[in-house]
Amino acid sequence: MSVVSFAFDVLAYSAIFILVVMGLGVIASMMGIFNFAHGEFVLLGAYTVYLFQERGLPVWAGMLAAPFAVAVVGLLLERTVIRRFYAAPVAAMLGTYAIGLSLREGVRGLLAGQFYSVISPLVGSFDLGDISVSKWKAAVILMTLLVMVGSWLLLTRTRFGLQVRATLENPALARASGISTDKIYAATFSFGAALAGLAGGLMVPIYSLNADMGVPFLIKSFLAVMLGGAGGFEGSMAGAAFVGASSAALPWVIKPVVADVLVFVIAIAIVKFRPEGLLSRWRSS
Repeated sequence: MSVVSFAFDVLAYSAIFILVVMGLGVIASMMGIFNFAHGEFVLLGAYTVYLFQERGLPVWAGMLAAPFAVAVVGLLLERTVIRRFYAAPVAAMLGTYAIGLSLREGVRGLLAGQFYSVISPLVGSFDLGDISVSKWKAAVILMTLLVMVGSWLLLTRTRFGLQVRATLENPALARASGISTDKIYAATFSFGAALAGLAGGLMVPIYSLNADMGVPFLIKSFLAVMLGGAGGFEGSMAGAAFVGASSAALPWVIKPVVADVLVFVIAIAIVKFRPEGLLSRWRSS
C-alpha cells in the first residue's frame, strides 16, 4: 500500500471517529456525565439506513434521516430518564449503560444476530495519480469537515451556542439570566445523539451492520474525551484526532491488539502529565 492510500484510509477512519467523539464530547462537556449509550446511538443511525435500504428507499435518504431519528430517541431518553440523574454522575453512567444494553440487544433481536451490508451512495473510485481512492470515503471526509465547521460555528457564533456555553460555565447564573437550562440540556443531548446517528449512517457502507458495531467506537471515544479534556469542543476534537489517527495507523505497523494497547498506554501517559487536556494551555491563554 502506498503512502497516499494509507494516509487516505487513516483520514477516513479518523473522520468517522471524530463524528462519534463530537457527540460524546458535547454531552460530557455540557452535562458532566458520560453517556454509555452513545455507541448504541451510532448503531441506531446505521440501522436507520439499513431500514431504508430494505424498504427500497434511497440509501442517501436514510443517511439524511439517521441523525434526526436518533436525535428524537435521544430527546425522549433525556426527557424521561437521563434528566433524573444530572446530580448523580455515577448513577447517570449506570443508567445510560442499562439503556445502551437494552437498545443493543433490541437491535440484535431485530437483526437475528446476523451481519448485513449496506450499499454505498457513491460506488467506485477515482484516480489520484496512480492510486485509486474510494469515492465514498472521500465523501465521508468532506462531510465530516463540513459538520465540524458547522458545529463549531453553531456553538461559538450563535445565540444558542452562547446559551450553551453560559449553561456550561454557570447553570445557576444562566437560569437567573432567563435561560431555560432544561431546554438547553435537552437540545444539547439531542444534538450529541444526532452526531452519533450521523456517524453510524455514514460508516455503515464501510463497516458491516451488526449489533456490536458501536461498542469499539464508544470505548475509544471515552478515551479521546478524557485526553482532550471534557470541557471544550476543541479539546474533544484534538483527542479524537490523536486516538482516531493512532488507532487507524498503528495496526498497519504492529499487531492490532498490541496497537490498541499502545494507544491506551500513550493516552493514559498524556492524561497523567496533562490532566486538564491536550489544549488546556491554549484554552487558558
